[in-house]
Amino acid sequence: METYISAAAEQIIATGRFLESQGWAPATSGNYSVRLPDGRIAITVSGRPKGRLTPEDVMIISAKGEPEDIRKPSAETLLHVGIYDAYPECGAILHTHSPNTVVFTKRFPELRALALEGYEILKAYPGVMTHEMEIRLPIFPNTQDMTALKRDVAPHLTKDTPAYLIQGHGMYGWGRDMEEARRVIEATEFMLACELDLRR
Repeated sequence: METYISAAAEQIIATGRFLESQGWAPATSGNYSVRLPDGRIAITVSGRPKGRLTPEDVMIISAKGEPEDIRKPSAETLLHVGIYDAYPECGAILHTHSPNTVVFTKRFPELRALALEGYEILKAYPGVMTHEMEIRLPIFPNTQDMTALKRDVAPHLTKDTPAYLIQGHGMYGWGRDMEEARRVIEATEFMLACELDLRR
């Protein structure tokens, strides 16, 4: 295995352990990816427990989402491709299934965006320098049609969007590298927990 592919797999494996330890990757849920220097994508194989990933649980797909071997990538591969297409600087994507995301989006099914403002931890998001602003995270209805969901998500992938939520499902967060993607997920989870407490 080429060195940069091994490094990407190691990042994905370590992050999977962390996310499962937080309760954000129950059963075999979620999927994670890293964009390689040649434009291809290292992504988790479908149906693997994310806290017990091995290098064999990470596969390579093309920039368009086509697998390079017979293994099956995540069912939501197209959503990763859509994010990478929208953000040339994006280097890693994390899709989590946390109780906070599921409860919030089911508790407020009418919301099409989560407005976050006044939180000091907003500065964990790329490019945010102050708490005195509002960040809106889009919320999309859940569907098994990834082509349709990718199409619906695309117009909302602006320079000010660090993550989005799917109702009753989970969250996508991304960054220039795995560390930044993980920071986006952690900050969003913290604010989601706060929002749930504030609205109870």
